[in-house]
Amino acid sequence: MDGFLIAFAISFGVIFVAELGDKSQLMALTFATRFNAIPVLIGITIATSVTHLVSVAVGYGLGASIPTGWIALVAAVAFLAFGAWTLRGDSLSEDEEAKAKRAGGSAVVAASVAFFLAELGDKTMLATITLAAQHGTLAGSIGIWAGSTVGMVAADGLAIVVGRQLGKRLPERAISVGAAVMFFVFGAWLLYEAVPQVGGEDAWGRVVDVAGHHGLGWAALVLGALAVGAGLWFRGRAHRARGERRLDVARTPGSPAWWARTLFVLAAVLGFGAPLLVALDVLQPISVLARPAVAVVGAGLLLLGFAVVAVAMLQLGTVWRRSATEAGAAAAGDPDAARRPVLATGGIYRRVRNPALTGLIVGCAGMLFMAPTLLGVLAGVLILVAVQIQARAVYEPGLGSALGAEYDEYRARTGRFLPRVRADRTPAGEGDRTTVG
Repeated sequence: MDGFLIAFAISFGVIFVAELGDKSQLMALTFATRFNAIPVLIGITIATSVTHLVSVAVGYGLGASIPTGWIALVAAVAFLAFGAWTLRGDSLSEDEEAKAKRAGGSAVVAASVAFFLAELGDKTMLATITLAAQHGTLAGSIGIWAGSTVGMVAADGLAIVVGRQLGKRLPERAISVGAAVMFFVFGAWLLYEAVPQVGGEDAWGRVVDVAGHHGLGWAALVLGALAVGAGLWFRGRAHRARGERRLDVARTPGSPAWWARTLFVLAAVLGFGAPLLVALDVLQPISVLARPAVAVVGAGLLLLGFAVVAVAMLQLGTVWRRSATEAGAAAAGDPDAARRPVLATGGIYRRVRNPALTGLIVGCAGMLFMAPTLLGVLAGVLILVAVQIQARAVYEPGLGSALGAEYDEYRARTGRFLPRVRADRTPAGEGDRTTVG
């Protein structure tokens, strides 16, 4: 009994700590934004129990000889499929929705399969194998299995609680887009780890040698075009819900709004021109950054940045659509109600005033990492200048003029591009200092 308890305690602590911040915990959060918590937790428990049982068996007597590379490739494809399915979305009739709330079986299956595939070959599985090998008795092996399973379920349960709270504060479509992006990131992550396991440690290097910087240039151009196109579509969809609402700012040549737009256009031309010239072998990438790992990080940043833009635009559109009804009801007493700007203060706007601009910066940085050139660096500088002008000289003065004290109070508790670490105690009208963001 003592051997069981000691093995249980050690494995619980090791696996719980190992899971904090691991991709499995992020997966649990993602699933919790799409499905009910209980079926997801059941699926995690089933997958973890089976996986760690296999781990203990390997550590106890079979040896660590399971080939995980092909399994990781299957998991990567599965996560990419999950992302496409989530992005496509589903629609249920009232009868189907009632049945789904009662059943939840598909959530159990989806979570079980996803976690089982993702955990095979993961660090927690290898840690469980090592622990089982060190506690070679039957009681110790059972303790390792039970402790590692409970430790992982407990860690992922924390992520589910976070995911459920997130689901209460964001629009449904924003959650779907965010979850889809996370699934795509998991798929890319697993793919990046699986290729060296299947093809050898230098597999990615051979891929880059075959494709060369030309292939990375084309990849950056295509992925950037898709991301920007999707971002513009979400922006247009949100702006259609805006109606007659406009900021009362000058847009004549030489005005801050005109300069911001001009710099955005120039940065876009240079930003897309740089990977195109790399692809055509006219321009050489910066050698110190022309590495596969940097390109993969860049692709992740590109997708993440424009996902933030999409979520910000979706939430802004929701606020504008809700305010349209209120403005219509108030129009009889206030003819300017339908034209007055409204302030989004929930969800992603709760801590940051300009999340779409933040996402734009991150996405452009990702595109630069995929095809790093001096021309791309210049485009990045122009983006930073344009974003600063748009935020400081267009958005903030326009909203401050239209909303007065309401916007001053909102500005005092939020960051311009990043969340604040402490409140701004500068009285309204006495400067434009910020602490963070």
